[in-house]
Amino acid sequence: MADYYNVGKVTSAHGIKGEVKVYPLTNVPERFYDLEYVWIFDDQQRSHKYDIEYVKIISKGVCVKLKGIDTRGDAEKLKGAFLKVDSQNALELEENEYFIKDLLGMKVYTEEGSFLGTLVEVLKTGANDVYVIKTEKREILIPAIKEVVKKVDVDNKVMVVHLLEGL
Repeated sequence: MADYYNVGKVTSAHGIKGEVKVYPLTNVPERFYDLEYVWIFDDQQRSHKYDIEYVKIISKGVCVKLKGIDTRGDAEKLKGAFLKVDSQNALELEENEYFIKDLLGMKVYTEEGSFLGTLVEVLKTGANDVYVIKTEKREILIPAIKEVVKKVDVDNKVMVVHLLEGL
């Protein structure tokens, strides 16, 4: 099965012509203009390819018109669905940038070699992402900044962090 990457989540219908409001899950919402199609998976994990008719950047998101979704009722059925791109349409990453799906499940260690826990979620805060690390007893929130995150090994699913005082 090919790799798919979330680029947005449908939050609601928009208007009466089948448009959907999308919360972008990308650092570059304008990238929707360059997409010809997206994939949506149903409850049984079957993929459905939708051609994009047009895109508008709106306040708090993106408005997308998908071919074949022509009524408000059709659009409302997509609420909560993730819009995905396949690997050939994924953005090229810069150095020290990672896809969230590649970070999830990473084993996180301190610089001293102590196992902290597993990265289970990435929170988008605006200033910087925050990694949620699940330990045996609780969750630890770690800012995704270079002063804290010292090494990310995607192939081996390992991250090394420097814990600042107070973390």
